[in-house]
Order: sequence, then C-alpha cells, then structure tokens
Amino acid sequence: MKIQRLLVVLTLMNLVLLTVTLMQQMRLTAAQDVAPVLRGRALQIVDERGNVRASIAVLPATPQQNGEVSAETVLLRLITEKGRPSVKIDASEQRAGIAVVAPSGTKNTYVTLGAEGTTSSLTLKDENGREQIIKP
Repeated sequence: MKIQRLLVVLTLMNLVLLTVTLMQQMRLTAAQDVAPVLRGRALQIVDERGNVRASIAVLPATPQQNGEVSAETVLLRLITEKGRPSVKIDASEQRAGIAVVAPSGTKNTYVTLGAEGTTSSLTLKDENGREQIIKP
C-alpha cells in the first residue's frame, strides 16, 4: 500500500511539472510570434532567385580621395531584376537626397533631389545629355 501511494504521488507530481512546463513553453511561443522591433545593421530583401532587390544599411564615415571624410549615412536602395539600383534614398547629418535612375540599358537618365547644409537642388538629366538644375 505504501509503495502504491508513493507511486501515485510521484505520478501526480510529474503530471503537475509537465503541465507547468507546457504552459511556460506555450507562453514563450506566443510571445515570440510578433517581434515588436526588428534590429540589425542592415536589411536585404531578395527575390525568388536570391538576388538582392532592396537593401537598407548604415554606411560608416569614410575618408575620401580629396581628404575629406564622408558622414555616416543611411542608404536605402531599390534594385531592378537586372541588378541596377534604380531608387536611392540617403540621409546623414550633412545631407539628404533621393535619386531615381532610368532602367538598365541607359547611362545618363536620372533625377536627383538633394539638400545639403542650407541649399537644395533638383537635377533632371536625359539620355540626350540635356540637363536642367533647379535651385531656389
């Protein structure tokens, strides 16, 4: 009789421990369904072939050939299926800009909108080499 009672008590304790463990696991799983914030140093979106089609990254400050140092910049790129960055948006403490470039196969067709320091400009250029710069 004593052994049977001991086995029943141990079985009930195991059942309670199993229940508590399963409930904790279910709570952890439910909490992991939606992350409130996605954090990282860069993000890439790829197509079904594994080609990068969009990216956002923080580029570190780097020295330039003219001796100046470029500012740390956040850069968003939208890329065509042939690998050409067609839309770029960048932002730093010194400047911000947007570039929209014509599709693959063109060389000089683009629109840029930028603000640097206290100045801004809009540049339009076509494949024929015609360019128009608009400044306030």
